[in-house]
Parts: sequence; structure tokens; C-alpha cells
Amino acid sequence: MHIVVQKYGGTSVGNIHKIKSVADRILKTKAGGAHMAVVVSAMGHTTDRLVNLARAITRKPSRREMDMLLSTGEQISIALLSMAIQERGAKAISMTGMQCGIITDSNYSMAKIKKINTESLLSHLREDKVVIVAGFQGVSNGSEITTLGRGGSDTTASALAVALRARCCEIYTDVDGVFTTDPNVVPEARKLDYISYEEMVELAGAGAEVLHPRSVEIAMKHGVPIHVRPSYSDAPGTIVMEGKKLENVVITG
Repeated sequence: MHIVVQKYGGTSVGNIHKIKSVADRILKTKAGGAHMAVVVSAMGHTTDRLVNLARAITRKPSRREMDMLLSTGEQISIALLSMAIQERGAKAISMTGMQCGIITDSNYSMAKIKKINTESLLSHLREDKVVIVAGFQGVSNGSEITTLGRGGSDTTASALAVALRARCCEIYTDVDGVFTTDPNVVPEARKLDYISYEEMVELAGAGAEVLHPRSVEIAMKHGVPIHVRPSYSDAPGTIVMEGKKLENVVITG
């Protein structure tokens, strides 16, 4: 089975128009013969609003209750995206981290993925459904909802690509790809067509927010290429993979 994992961040699904555009892009990829597993973040600023609601009640909310609260953000976006795909005549199903078998440790707000039980997910893919997965979340062995912390949806996507033996993990974002440094700060920064896993981890550690280091490390360990692409165009973006080294580039924050 030819499986492609895609991930869309909060800005890419920030409103209904953008969600419809994402649905069109997903179905365009699917039309090429791929089975689609799509990881989605909460709609832009949703997480911030949920945090503010909690802080309006208590200055020190428990980490367990915060994970319960914050996990709802992704449930909104996955349901809406699934509806948009169904409206276009294709089969789709939305799944929480628990429903698609993402098992984590019990470290609330900073949980790490231990394994992914793919049986249910693969069953839906075999039925030709687009599976829309809530990023940033999972479930502990004690059936407690957990969140993965900063960059959690990127991590979900990489781990899912590994578990499903996908050909690649496509990360859609609001920039054209990976740059040598922040183009908003350094106008002469150039976009990279390719970058190695190691240098992507270094770049992320220096402050680049396009990919979280943990997601790159997972992909690197298992040799899954990551393709960083803009969600607003068909530009080629940047491929993160083994054996592609930057030359004479100073990486700065």
C-alpha cells in the first residue's frame, strides 16, 4: 500500500476557506494513487484561547486537566476537515490520538510516543478513506489523554509515517520551505532544496520553527524523508533526508 502522511499546522487550517483548500490538496494527492493519513493541528490561536480560559479559572491548573482541555482543539479541526473531504465526494474519517492508537508515557503536557497501534488506522486506509488524525495528542497505558508539548503535531506526523511505513512525511506550513536563516531577519537568506537530517536538527535547535527537532530525529532514526512544503502553493519546498549536506552555510538563530 502506497501511503503518504501529510501534516497541516494551525495557520494552514486557520479558517473555513483554508480548510476547504487543504481538502482539495489532500484529494489531489490521493488522485495520484496514494492512501492518505493526514495529521492536523488545532486551528490558529485555538490553543491560546483554551489556555486563557483555564487561566481565567485558576492560576495553577493541573497538567492532567490542561491536557484534557487542550486536546479538544485538534478535535475541532479534524472533524471540519473530514466534513470538507466528505462534501467533495470522498470517504474520510477523523480520529483522535486515542482512537488511532498513539500510545504515550504518562508525562502530561510533555508526553513521548512509545508506540502506535496501527490496526484501526490501516483498516480505514484499506477502505479507501482519508484518515484525519489529531496531532499533538495520545493516550497513556492508563487510558489518560496526554499531549506531546511544543511541536507535537510534527512529532505525531513523523511517528505515524514510521509506523505506517509511509514513503514520506509531508509537512505543510506557511513558508516556502527551509531557509539558511530567518528571511525576515536576513533578506539574503536562501531557500534550500535539500538538507540533511543532522543539519535540520541543528537549524531547529538554533531557533528555526519550521520543524521541531524531535520530529526530525524520529524520521532520521528510521530513514523517512520529510518534505516541507507551503500550504498555499505548489512550490517544491525542501526535502529533509540522509546524505544531503549544506556547504559553506553559517546557521544562525
